Amino acid sequence: MVAMAEPSSAYRGTVERDDSDEQRRRRRRRAWIAVGAIALVIAVALGSYIGVVLNAPLPKAAAVMVPIVPPATPPVAITLPETGASAVSVSGADEFAGTKGKDGVLASSGGNAARPIASISKVITTLVILDRKPLAADEPGPIITFTKADHKLYDSYYVRGATIQPMDTGSTMSLHDALELMLVVSASNYAEAVSTWAFGSQANFLAAAHSWLAKNGMKGTTFVDPSGIDPRNTSTPTDLLTLGRLAMANPLVASLVGLQTTDVPGFSGMPNTNTLLGSSDVDGIKTGTLDEAGSCLLYSATFGVGATQPITVTGIILGGLHHSAVAADAATVINDIREGFHAVTLVKADDVLGHYTTVWGERADIVAERSASLLTWSDSPITVTSHAKVVGPGKARMSVGSATFTGEGGTQTVLLVLAGTLEEPDAWWRITHPAELFGG
Repeated sequence: MVAMAEPSSAYRGTVERDDSDEQRRRRRRRAWIAVGAIALVIAVALGSYIGVVLNAPLPKAAAVMVPIVPPATPPVAITLPETGASAVSVSGADEFAGTKGKDGVLASSGGNAARPIASISKVITTLVILDRKPLAADEPGPIITFTKADHKLYDSYYVRGATIQPMDTGSTMSLHDALELMLVVSASNYAEAVSTWAFGSQANFLAAAHSWLAKNGMKGTTFVDPSGIDPRNTSTPTDLLTLGRLAMANPLVASLVGLQTTDVPGFSGMPNTNTLLGSSDVDGIKTGTLDEAGSCLLYSATFGVGATQPITVTGIILGGLHHSAVAADAATVINDIREGFHAVTLVKADDVLGHYTTVWGERADIVAERSASLLTWSDSPITVTSHAKVVGPGKARMSVGSATFTGEGGTQTVLLVLAGTLEEPDAWWRITHPAELFGG
């Protein structure tokens, strides 16, 4: 058997060095593999993070609102006459509860006792006649032939100091024109002659008048004479407001009491005793004068206040000192009522009503999309409700909510919009603000 020779020490050293290098190379490969794996994990995680934050929904901003306080309006102050008695009502403004007053009377002075009404009686006489002989505003109506008895009424009323107009025996006139002379120039002899013609006698006429008053709820009115020359013709302010509304609701009567001068053949151009016509929007209705009654005026005025329809003021003044004073008092009442309505500016376009501030630092004001106003009466309140939603990025003029204003005159809703753009944050903010982005 041949004995193997031992490797030399030099050879063994070479082999050992080769093994050591291989091991180091292996360790280095494993280290690089580990580093690569870690790097890969980090890269995948970072890529995933960036993908998530760049696509994550942005947190929304809540609105910070400014309190909206509509301006206060002053209470209406109606200046009433200091002498006699008066009352006033408003119709056509039903949405304004404050205009209704108490029992339909907005304001009054001097109590509600019955007082002499003088020639305002002719309004009652006219309405009672038209109840028996209906007539449209544009119709002449039946022709009246005046008798010798009618002619004598001229002298009869003359000696009593009443207003009169000629009425010859055998002369004729349409019912329309006769009523015009009664209401425009207050011809007392025509009031009696025409009422007798319509009912056959004064007894029949007065019976019909009493029935008409009862039917229309005028229980505080005493009526004994068609012209009003008798001071026993009395009525209360509240009854006379009813009478005024009834008169102006009749197209013929409304057209006649609004004439500033007569348009009757042979009597043209005579002025209406109501000198307030044509001013302060007064469109009727009748004056009255008597020693026992003083100066009286039943009046009506129709005008717009910015509501859906015009309003009508009906008023009565009894026992005034003279007609110029009574007319001035009525004009004051009408003007006070007119000024009791207020067009209140609620907001103006682009008024700042709040703002948004995003977590990434963008800010935009919340503004009114348009101007708005609301009609109010006196000091009636206006309530406001508003809301604005939470938002993210948005363009200028984007709708974000609304404000609703409610008063007696109705409701106005105004959109709320962004005054400027709320821009999105950039990518760097998303990457560097995960807590804000995810609400941490």
